[in-house]
Amino acid sequence: MTLNELYKDLDYVNHSREKRAYYAQLIVDNPDAMRHVLEILFMVDDPRSNRAGWLAEFATKMDITIILPHLDYFTTHMHTVYQDSALRPVAKICEYLTISYYKEKHPETRKMLLSSHKNCIIECGFDWLITDQKVAVKAYTLTSLYHLGTETDWVHPELKRFMEDGYHTGSAAFKARCRHVKKWIEKFNKKQS
Repeated sequence: MTLNELYKDLDYVNHSREKRAYYAQLIVDNPDAMRHVLEILFMVDDPRSNRAGWLAEFATKMDITIILPHLDYFTTHMHTVYQDSALRPVAKICEYLTISYYKEKHPETRKMLLSSHKNCIIECGFDWLITDQKVAVKAYTLTSLYHLGTETDWVHPELKRFMEDGYHTGSAAFKARCRHVKKWIEKFNKKQS
């Protein structure tokens, strides 16, 4: 599948779970196409960018290994995404990656997700938290930063400070995620003591 073919096919991808799953399966079946999906995702001013994000998210959920060969490209470009409907899948992919690495201990993820990638996720994550983003982006980011903070010691204190500062003005969904993440941090800190 060429970049142009994929670009045209994105016209047929919509919000429906069925369409996203169908096209994501095409990507999983043709892993080399993932690079093209990411290239279109990072065409940040293009209306198809968000559709490429949906595919990247669904394909990564189906098979985490689909994104692993592209981690350098993904992590060095993810800071450019700004449209809400494209940024949400980027944040979700970061969440998938950190869960795969830290919680599921997926061998290929643990081999390929390097410190440089983690640092990019941390940097973007805090940028997303301090800027005006939708609650889904912030919720996924809280989870990602929690996991990354189990290895990078300064992350949890900064994350806790952010959650405390934003808790009273946050939405119900944001507050719920904050409560979960605070419990995870407390449990992690007890284990470390």
